[in-house]
Amino acid sequence: MTTTLEVEADADARVELINAATVKSEPIRWIWPGWLARGKLHVIAGAPGTGKTTIGMHLSACVSAGLAFPTGMKPRPGRVLIWSGEDDIADTLAPRLRAAGAAMDFVQFVKGVTEGPDSYAFDPARDVPLLAAALASVDDLALIVIDPLVSAVSGDSHKNAEVRRSLAPLVDLATRMDAALVGITHYSKGTQGREPLERVSGSLAFGALARLVFGTVKQKADDDNVPPRYLLARVKSNIGPDGGGFAYAFEQTRLPDGIEASRVVFGEAVEGSARELLAQAEAVVGDEHTERLDAADWLRRLLAEDGMPAKAVKVEADQSGFAWRTVQRAMKQAGVESAREGFGKDAKYIWRLTEHARQNAPCVPCTPHKKAGAHGAHDGQRPKPWPWSDHVEEGEL
Repeated sequence: MTTTLEVEADADARVELINAATVKSEPIRWIWPGWLARGKLHVIAGAPGTGKTTIGMHLSACVSAGLAFPTGMKPRPGRVLIWSGEDDIADTLAPRLRAAGAAMDFVQFVKGVTEGPDSYAFDPARDVPLLAAALASVDDLALIVIDPLVSAVSGDSHKNAEVRRSLAPLVDLATRMDAALVGITHYSKGTQGREPLERVSGSLAFGALARLVFGTVKQKADDDNVPPRYLLARVKSNIGPDGGGFAYAFEQTRLPDGIEASRVVFGEAVEGSARELLAQAEAVVGDEHTERLDAADWLRRLLAEDGMPAKAVKVEADQSGFAWRTVQRAMKQAGVESAREGFGKDAKYIWRLTEHARQNAPCVPCTPHKKAGAHGAHDGQRPKPWPWSDHVEEGEL
């Protein structure tokens, strides 16, 4: 039995084939060895507030001015192209570039598109061919930054086929220009603890198409007076080693014209897989957040009826398994205020719920215990007498 496949093809279209024996192997052209490669798509993903755009401006400054990357390596200066659909050029992006030490003459922003007498905003999902035409005479472009990368998708950003089709023009442009392409995006909500690559917002194609993917996370310091620390981890690399990363922080700086701008300051290198590094950082934040919530709830219950001297609160906290520092941090969340009463040696600091907190304080049969659980030492059995029976049902807390 013979099967005939009939295909109607455009007379001018043809498939181009290339023999493997004629291909000349070439090395990866690194701008920053192991981290930033020419002609490749890179993705920086992270939660809001972790400074992904500021990191993008830092990389732009390093490339444009030949400044040292976190590893100490200095690149050959090259031109940088930046498009942002979220931040203003004049009051945000340009000041951050200047704060990072960028060679501003080597940086260009994609402002918009003009068509005859009309002008409109640049759309990376539609206007990449026009951008390619504008760059036709540029021969030293080294870095392209797109923020956010999802804006380059014209259809559903959760469908693999549409993401691949939409990103193809940008990736092709980066390949032709021999420039590193960096796209900035977010983590999907509720993905903490999952594989870092699966956390990249939208379709898995974002992470699959990128040759390198980086993840950012915020680490909360133990002391509220210590500035928070952040972590940049190398989630994936198809063209080099993955894992590892760098700690970083942010600082405000005043430019010569008096404008305030933020910049990223990289710290020590860290070792380990991206999942381990991000999980450790988020576990610190998650555990501390949970403990503080528990302590706040405990304080509301403890002070529901009346105020109590701070020293007595500390004794109760110790007996219930709460760290005193955690209890102090939970005061504001619980709606507790401290007031000095008395004079001289008789003076005491009394902790009380504010009026608003008192009105919303839970009516409970027992004081929760950090180690014994929400029902304290009686382990869920109703204490006798049970004066709260009109308010709390069996087993409800």
